[in-house]
Amino acid sequence: MVEDDRALRILVVTVLDKYGYTVIEAIDGDDALARFDEHKESITLLITDVVMPKRSGIEVFEEIKKFSPEMKALFMSGYSKDITRVKGILNTSVNFLQKPVSPNTLLKKVREILDHKL
Repeated sequence: MVEDDRALRILVVTVLDKYGYTVIEAIDGDDALARFDEHKESITLLITDVVMPKRSGIEVFEEIKKFSPEMKALFMSGYSKDITRVKGILNTSVNFLQKPVSPNTLLKKVREILDHKL
């Protein structure tokens, strides 16, 4: 879970943890890549804010995909225009949630992404 907003990061981690998911937190793009390097064998889903200091969520995902091409991602943003940016850069169907997001919507989307076969 990559999110520079501490309160939102804590909320998402708490919700996912409560429902049995193991979550590794990162505070920005550089931290996310460091955490990925430490735990790459066990990470199956990247949940990331789109706009962050140092590296965007898009840049983090593209870097991770070089080492883990099967990585799935869920992008989140408080800015609706970011979905257009994400789709344009990644040029693929994108998993995206507009913030703020309810816990139920988050859980449903996470489950949907994890259950989807590539």
